[in-house]
Amino acid sequence: MSMPFYVSPEQLMKDRADYARKGIARGRSVVVAAYDDGIAFATENPSRALHKISEIYDRIAFAAVGKYNEFENLRVAGVRYADLRGYSYDRSDVNARGLANAYAQTLGTVFTTESKPLEVELVVAQVGLTHELDQIYRLSYDGSVADEHGYVVMGGQAEHLGEVMEQGWRVGMTLAEVLTLVRTVLATPIGAKSAEAEPRQIPAAHLEVAVLDRTRPRRAFRRLAGPLLDELLTPAP
Repeated sequence: MSMPFYVSPEQLMKDRADYARKGIARGRSVVVAAYDDGIAFATENPSRALHKISEIYDRIAFAAVGKYNEFENLRVAGVRYADLRGYSYDRSDVNARGLANAYAQTLGTVFTTESKPLEVELVVAQVGLTHELDQIYRLSYDGSVADEHGYVVMGGQAEHLGEVMEQGWRVGMTLAEVLTLVRTVLATPIGAKSAEAEPRQIPAAHLEVAVLDRTRPRRAFRRLAGPLLDELLTPAP
């Protein structure tokens, strides 16, 4: 009689975490950053149909990296959660914290019970009436939640790009300043010879950009593209 194959729980969790991290690191990074009138989202994404950044509810947005089919299912579930809660109670009862908790439960359950974890990393953000009331939550593949302040970089070489972002970001930046910084961060070369390499040139048409604009009365989410995005990314004379 053969002995059953045994893997310790610690090794099993480690293998699942390594698998998910490798899958997430293969994707292009997404940057979320606060500016004076809201929260900006940007990523390098030439596709005009497969979005990594989307609206969830009136003042809540969603950004993701990893496998598209997996985070798209989560996005749809988040929209349904928000719509049901807003219909059952009140639109003001729908907030980023509740949505982040719901996502955390789903991600954590899949990570611990399924054979394969979800290869995704998420940001759920809600713009407040003031900068101090903004909420940005980062969710990892294992369901862990981090309450972020100011900016978030996830996917790809997030650690390295986060260091570049830290050097340039400050409170009170305008939207044009934040988007210019984000494009520079996304174009930063990665690798042993990155110090000598020239930064890549990312055309505005290859960027997916959206904002949560606190000055808008109800639906704060809007996408930026075309001449408007070109103007924001054009250096002032």
